[in-house]
Amino acid sequence: MPVRRLDPILVDRIAAGEVVERPAAAVKELVENAIDAGATSIEVAVEAGGRRLIRIVDDGHGMTPGDLELAVERHATSKLPDGDLSSIDTLGFRGEALPSIGAVARLAITTRTADAETGSSIVVEAGVKGPVRPASAPKGTRIEVTDLFAATPARLKFLKSDRSEAQAVAEVVKRLAIAHPTIRFTLAGEHITPFTYPPEPAGEHGFLRRLSRVLGSDFNENAMAIGVEREGVRLSGFASLPTYHRGTGAGIHFTVNGRPVRDKLLLGAVRGAYADVMASDRHPVLALMIDLDPRNVDVNVHPAKTEVRFRDPAFVRGFVVAALKEAITRFGFRSASTVGTRTLESLRPQGAPPRPVSVAQRAPSIRHSSAFAGWQAPLDAGYRSSGLAEAQTALPDLAAPSADSRASLPDYDPGQDDSPLGAARAQIHGTYIVAQTQDGIVIVDQHAAHERLVYERLKRERASSGIARQLLLIPEVVDLDPVDADRVMAEAETLESLGLVLEPFGPGALLVREVPAALAGGRIKALVQDVADALAEWGQGASSPVEERLDAVLSRMSCHGSVRAGRRMKPEEMNALLREMEATPLSGQCNHGRPTYVELKLSDIERLFGRR
Repeated sequence: MPVRRLDPILVDRIAAGEVVERPAAAVKELVENAIDAGATSIEVAVEAGGRRLIRIVDDGHGMTPGDLELAVERHATSKLPDGDLSSIDTLGFRGEALPSIGAVARLAITTRTADAETGSSIVVEAGVKGPVRPASAPKGTRIEVTDLFAATPARLKFLKSDRSEAQAVAEVVKRLAIAHPTIRFTLAGEHITPFTYPPEPAGEHGFLRRLSRVLGSDFNENAMAIGVEREGVRLSGFASLPTYHRGTGAGIHFTVNGRPVRDKLLLGAVRGAYADVMASDRHPVLALMIDLDPRNVDVNVHPAKTEVRFRDPAFVRGFVVAALKEAITRFGFRSASTVGTRTLESLRPQGAPPRPVSVAQRAPSIRHSSAFAGWQAPLDAGYRSSGLAEAQTALPDLAAPSADSRASLPDYDPGQDDSPLGAARAQIHGTYIVAQTQDGIVIVDQHAAHERLVYERLKRERASSGIARQLLLIPEVVDLDPVDADRVMAEAETLESLGLVLEPFGPGALLVREVPAALAGGRIKALVQDVADALAEWGQGASSPVEERLDAVLSRMSCHGSVRAGRRMKPEEMNALLREMEATPLSGQCNHGRPTYVELKLSDIERLFGRR
């Protein structure tokens, strides 16, 4: 078959498939054009999920009749004044959105500049451009796209339901609203709950107000402020506390030079930063802005411009991880404020209507020390105790395990009420410590709390003089799957640096000679099996930095040196645990992301009994 040139209209329709694969993509392109045009207010309306109608109205600069005629031509744009593709400081630049949409739908544009007496309009239908005509119009631009993909029926077959497409449009508008908080955004249409985000003042406070509107009102109470700059790259925004999380990554928002992106590098950086403090199946909520020289980022690596490529990806990833970890450490004593509401809901009798709780009532009441700033926590009913047998811990003189469900009542020291976690008043079911503060109570999960304390102790020892080891009087033989045993022995040198000294002892068997001193007395077989599991995960994620891998192994190991559920503790041990929690970073959650304590103020308890 001879080579031939395709029909220009067919070329436009093929190009449209790259830029506009669904109605939400068309909305994204058109709203980005409005933002680039300097709009301060953008209204979006859709019908039938955007297939029947997409309407975008903005109050931007508008276009002259000459600009309007060129705007619907291929490869025509106002966004590359010097033709430098390496320095793109706008949201779009190829000039293909309008002609691509016009090639597969009916496109009507009405626009007027501020100094023009009348506006102009043009219609493009299935790739056929009409003449520019005078029209009555306010300043700005109004674009209507009707019968999307009518010229390419095959594309319609791949669209989802109208409701799904409408929700995708809403998600696009929300992401753009987060990226540009100073602009008013309005969305309306079928299968959508209408919303309006009023413009916010520039700066950190205005950005947080916009995030609270988009991500939920409780995000404000559980957000950590981030603002760092290094080597010309600035990272700013807000990220959630480790104990404030969701089941999907839909709440993770990044913008790069004002462009919302879903970049794998950045998502991996978030996962790495929260790995120590959040379960692997949970995701934080955050909105971070990255600003850098446009020459150091390529925004044209993806047809929909949702991914970017950094000139120095390793630096950017490390920068994001370090900034998030610093914030997590700084706010690590806090737990999410939603705990009060969730705990009260779990205690309220079934069928009883929930009482409204004000933000002031939910706010933490703890008296903050300089090292224990800002504090709170959510209780996730899905978490369970591991159920492993009890291990001897670093805490001295632990009492024998007991199944006794009676509460132990320590002597009360009122002088400790001023401490952030108060004074221990009881241990119930051998699992939870109840402490009294000046204006409420704190319930501590002793296993989760001590697991974090042991983990942080092991990390400190590794970073300083090395993890202290204890020689076993009688070395213990541990039988594993031969593959696991080989994998463990391949990392024997690394494990020795972590305090675990092993030797081969026949096929599938290992001889344990030394263990970390903090874990002495624990179940060694379970410890070695957990280490083997952690090493197996290394093989699946070999790109993880060595530091993260070592921390993953220490996290598994520390679980075997913590105070287990069912172990009775003496009064002085309970208070010692509370005081150590106050002095230890990240003590608001265990290694798996579970909260270590729950706080209820006296006013919350009084409401349960109808006293308020």
